[in-house]
Amino acid sequence: MSSFLDPSLQDRQKAAAAAKKALLEKFQVASSDPRIAERQAERVAINEARQTRMAEREAAKAVRAKELAEQAAREAELAAQAKRDAEAAEAALAAEKAEREVALHAEKKAERDARYAARKAAKKVRRRGF
Repeated sequence: MSSFLDPSLQDRQKAAAAAKKALLEKFQVASSDPRIAERQAERVAINEARQTRMAEREAAKAVRAKELAEQAAREAELAAQAKRDAEAAEAALAAEKAEREVALHAEKKAERDARYAARKAAKKVRRRGF
């Protein structure tokens, strides 16, 4: 039910157009405000500084990663050198042990040969009787 207090279609359209116009004027005034421009410039400067700091951090991170890679390569080379040295020392120790073993066998053989020769000589002496 319509009432005489209800606005007509034209009144409602005029009110909507006036609200839109008022809102548009409000934003135009706000956009021309120098404080907003200053704040926007400040935000841009802050963002640029942030980007610069982030780039510096990334560069420092890349340098650190490179240093860590170089250090890891040096440590790997040192470990490989230590392993080669240990293998060489082990080989020298094994060669020395083998050499001692050969010398020990030769010494034992010489002792056996001397005992054998002594037994033969004693047997000859017993056979001859003098």
